[in-house]
Amino acid sequence: MASVLNISAYLFTRLDDAAELRPVLRDRAVAAGLKGTILLAEEGINLFLAGDQVAVRGFVDELRADPRFAALTTKESWSDAQPFGRMLVKVKREIIRMDHPTIRPEASRAPAVAPATLRRWLDSGHDDDGRDVVLLDTRNAFEVDYGSFDGALDWRIERFTQFPDAAAAAAADLEGKTVVSYCTGGIRCEKAAIYLREVGVDAYQLDGGILGYFEHVGGDHWSGECFVFDEREALTPGLAPKAGALA
Repeated sequence: MASVLNISAYLFTRLDDAAELRPVLRDRAVAAGLKGTILLAEEGINLFLAGDQVAVRGFVDELRADPRFAALTTKESWSDAQPFGRMLVKVKREIIRMDHPTIRPEASRAPAVAPATLRRWLDSGHDDDGRDVVLLDTRNAFEVDYGSFDGALDWRIERFTQFPDAAAAAAADLEGKTVVSYCTGGIRCEKAAIYLREVGVDAYQLDGGILGYFEHVGGDHWSGECFVFDEREALTPGLAPKAGALA
C-alpha cells in the first residue's frame, strides 16, 4: 500500500494575522516532516501537504483547534513517494487570484451540489426541476486538456483572472439553465459561482470539486485524468497517480 498521504484543503475565513501565522505554520509543518505549500491571505487558507499519515492528520487537527479553521475539510490521496520537494508557506493577496475583491466567499457562498446529486442529474439529463444542466470548467486550458466532464463548457482561459470577463460575455447564453461550476478541489468554483450569480446566471458549485467527485462517486461522466500541481502530475478517477508519473 502507498505510504505517503497527500491532502488538499482550503477554507475561506477571515485572517487578519496571515503574516504572523506564516512562520508558526511553517515551523509546525517542518517539525512534522511535511512538504508542500500553504497559502495564507486575508480571505483564508489554501494548502497542499504530503507526508506520514499520522503527521499530516495531526497537523490538520492542530489547525482545526483554531476556531477560524474548525470547518476545514481535506481531500486525501496516496502515493509511494513524496510529491513535493520542500515546504513553503506564503502570504498572498488572495488564496486564489481573481482580482475581484467584492467576491468574498467567507461572507456568503453560492449553493453547492453534492457529487451524488450531480451524477444523478447527469444520468437523467436534467436537474430535479427538469432544467438542462450545464457543466462549466473553471480551470486553465492546459488543466482541462488532461481530462474533464463529458460535454463541459471550456472557455480556454489561461489564468483565473480571465474568468469574470468570459462569464460576463457568456451570461446570456446560460439563461434558464442550471450551471454547475467545477474545478480541481473546489476553491476556484467557490468564487466562480458567486460571480456567475452576480451576472444573472443560476449557478452552483460542485462540492469538493473534481477530487471530491472522484472520492464519492468515481469517474462516471468523466473522461481522462485530473491535473494536480505536484510531481504526480495528474490523478485518475481512482485517485491514483497517472501512469508513468511519480507513484
